Amino acid sequence: MVSVAAAIESTAAVPAGAAAVLDDPLEYERCTRWVSGPDGQRLAESNLQLAGMYCAACAGTIEHALQTDGGALQASVVAATQRATVRWDPARTRFSELIAAVRTAGYEAVPDAAAPAREMRRREHRTALWRFFVASFCAMQVMMFATPSYVARGDELGADMRQLLNWGSWIVTLPVMWFSAGPFFRGAWTQLRAGRIGMDVPVAVALAVTFVASMGVTFDPGGVFGNEVYFDSLTMFLAFLLGGRYLELRARHRAAEGLEQALARMPETAERRSVEGGWETVSVRRLQPGDEVRVRLGQAFPADGVLIEGRTRVDESLLTGESEPQPRAIGEPVVGASINLGAPVVMRVERVGADTRFEAIVAMMRDAMSQRPATARVADRWAGVFLWGVLALAGLGALAWSFIDPSRAVWVAVAVLIATCPCAFSLAAPAALVAAAGGLARRGVVFQRLEAIESLAGATEVFFDKTGTLTEDRLTLREVRLLPGADLDADAARERAASLAQWSGHPLSRALAAADRPTAPEVAPPTGESAGTGASGRAPAPSWRELQEQAGAGLAGTDRAGCRWRLGNWGWVGGQGEPPQPDARVWLSRDGQVIAGFVIEEALREGASAAIAELRSMGLKLTLLSGDDPARADAMARRLGMDESLGGASPEDKLARVAAAQQAGGKVAMIGDGVNDAPVLARADVSLAMGQGALVARTQADAVIASNRPGDLVQARRVATRTMRIVRQNMAWAALYNAAWVPLALVGWLPPLAAGLGMAASSLLVITNALRAGR
Repeated sequence: MVSVAAAIESTAAVPAGAAAVLDDPLEYERCTRWVSGPDGQRLAESNLQLAGMYCAACAGTIEHALQTDGGALQASVVAATQRATVRWDPARTRFSELIAAVRTAGYEAVPDAAAPAREMRRREHRTALWRFFVASFCAMQVMMFATPSYVARGDELGADMRQLLNWGSWIVTLPVMWFSAGPFFRGAWTQLRAGRIGMDVPVAVALAVTFVASMGVTFDPGGVFGNEVYFDSLTMFLAFLLGGRYLELRARHRAAEGLEQALARMPETAERRSVEGGWETVSVRRLQPGDEVRVRLGQAFPADGVLIEGRTRVDESLLTGESEPQPRAIGEPVVGASINLGAPVVMRVERVGADTRFEAIVAMMRDAMSQRPATARVADRWAGVFLWGVLALAGLGALAWSFIDPSRAVWVAVAVLIATCPCAFSLAAPAALVAAAGGLARRGVVFQRLEAIESLAGATEVFFDKTGTLTEDRLTLREVRLLPGADLDADAARERAASLAQWSGHPLSRALAAADRPTAPEVAPPTGESAGTGASGRAPAPSWRELQEQAGAGLAGTDRAGCRWRLGNWGWVGGQGEPPQPDARVWLSRDGQVIAGFVIEEALREGASAAIAELRSMGLKLTLLSGDDPARADAMARRLGMDESLGGASPEDKLARVAAAQQAGGKVAMIGDGVNDAPVLARADVSLAMGQGALVARTQADAVIASNRPGDLVQARRVATRTMRIVRQNMAWAALYNAAWVPLALVGWLPPLAAGLGMAASSLLVITNALRAGR
C-alpha cells in the first residue's frame, strides 16, 4: 500500500492515486477526532503538520486557503509550532483537498502522524541548513571582494579593479538571491496576492532594492544609482536572518519531536487471544473492549484495562511523571503506553483509541500546540499595522535623503526596512508559551489551552475540591485521644481497637485495622479466623467471642478475661451527653467505661500540605469547596492552613462561590476531579483536573495534572509566572530594539550590515530567552 509520506511527496497538487490514500478513513483518523456540528452533523477535526512558514502572517494565508479552496468550516494555524487544526465536513470536502489547498498556497502539509511529519521535518531541516550555508559561504566571499574598497586609501584601488571586484561580488550574490532568499520572495508574493502583509514583505523589499541598486552601480558606475554597492550588507544580512530562523526551526522541531516521542510509546500491534484460545497479532486499532491481550516483558500496554493474569511492575513516567515503576497485580488497572517491566502478563481491554488516558493526554498536547495565545494574537495584529508603518517610514526616509544626499537614499531605506522587521515581536509570546507547555507536559501537567498558562500566572484565588483532589478515596487514623482515667496508653488502645475492628467491614473499622497494620491490605480477615495475634506484632491481641455488630452504631466483643468491649459511636460505647472530643468519630469502651476516641479522616494526598503552604507563600487566597459535611470540610481546611471553606456544597453552590469571587475582581483557578466539578471548572478563569478524575472534569479543564500530585500545581504556577515574565522581557526587548535602531537608521548612522546583525541578534535573543520557559 502507498504510504502517507509517498502520498505527499510531490510538490504539485495531490495526484489521484495519492488522494485515495489520504482519503482512506483508516489513514486520516489517526490525526482526526469527530465532533458534533451545530445541527448535529458529524464533523471531522484534523491536525496537520505544516512546513514553509516563516512569519505569523503565513498562518492567516493558510487559514484562508483551507477555508476557501479546501472547503474547511474552520481552520486555526499557529506559526510558532507550524501546526493546523481544521474542522471539515466529509460530506462537503475530502481530506486530500485540504492538503491540496495548503500546497496550492505555497506551503506543505501532511497529517500530523509520526512518519510523514518526521520526513517532512528532515527535508525542511536539510533545506534550511543548505540555505544558511550558501548565504554564509557566499557572504564571506563577498566580504573578501569588498575589503579592498574599505581599506584602500586615495587612489590605491583603481577604478577598473574596483569594477572587477564589484562584478565578482555580483556573481557570488546571484546564488544567494536565487536559492537562499527564495522563501522570502515567495512568502512576500503569497502574502500580497492574498491581500495580507507579513514580515516577508519588508525583508523582500529590502533585499530587492539593495540588489537592484547594487547591480545598477555594477553595470553603470556613476549612474542613477551612484557609486556604492551593498552586496556585502545584503549577503551578511541574509546569513544572519537565516541563522536566526534556523535556530527557531530547531526549537520547533524539538517540540514536535517531544510530542512524537509520546506517540511512539503506543505500540502498533498487539497479541490478542483468538476465539480458539490461541494468540493472534492484530493492529491496535482493531482492539475492542473485552479483548484479552498478552503483553510481553519490555512491551508497552496497547490500551487501558485490567490485569487478569500475572503480576508485574509498570513504568508510567511518561503519563504521570512518576519516576519509580509501580506494582500491578491481578484486578488492578494498567494504562495504555505504560511499559511492562516485571513479567509477561495478560490484560483485559477496557478502553481503546481516543478513550484511553494516553490518547487523551496526547490530544490535549496537540490542542495546546495548535492554539494561538491571546498575547500572540495581539502581537500579530499590531505587527501587521507596524509593517505598513515600516514601509511608509522607509519610503519617507529615502525621499528625505534623496534631497540631502542622493547616494545614501537607498542605504537609509534598506537600513530602516531591515532594522524594523518585527520578527521578535511575533515570536515573543508563542515561543515562550510553547516551550513552557512542553516543559510542564514532561513533568506531568498537560495544558489543553496555551492561554491558560497566562491565566494561571495571573490567578489571585485558588479553589480546591476536597475528595479526590487534596485527599485520597480512603480513610486514615490521624490521632488517638485518651479520656481521663484511662488505664491504657494510646498504643495499647489503638491495638485493642484495631483487633476488634478487623471483624467489621465498615470503612471506619478498616481505617482502624489498617492503622495497626500499615503494610497489610485494608481488608477484614475472613469470618471465623482467629484474632489471637496482635495485628501490630508488638503484643498479643485477645481472642474475641460473642461478637455483635449493629449497623450504624458499632461493634462489640468479649475478651478472654470476660471484659465487654465496644467500638463505635459515642452513644454505642456508653457515653453520656455530648462527646468531649467532637472531631473523634470512633470511640472505645470497656465494661461501659469510655477509654479513648479516634480521630479518623480522609487520607491526604502525598505532598498536599506542602503544596498548600507554598501556594499561600505566593500570596494566593485558598478556599476549600466540598460536598462533605461542613464541619469536616472546615476541619480539613484548618488542618491544611487554607483561608476559607465551604462544606455541604452542591455544584450550584460551588458555581455561585466562584462567580462571586470573579465579580469581586479576583482571577480564579479551580482544581477538581469529579463530575460535580465540571460546571465550576468551566466557569473558572483557569482550571486543572486530576488525571484520574472523571472524564467530563478532564474535558472541561484547561489542564490535567496527570501525575495526580498536588505539588505539581505549585510547579505549574512557578513555570507560568516565569513564562509570563519571559514574555514581558521579550516584548520589552523587541520594543527597545526598534525604538533605538529606527532613529539611527533614519539619520544615516546605521549601515544595512549593522541593521541586519541587530535584527538577527534580536530574534535570536528572543528565541533563546523563550526556551528558558521549558526548563
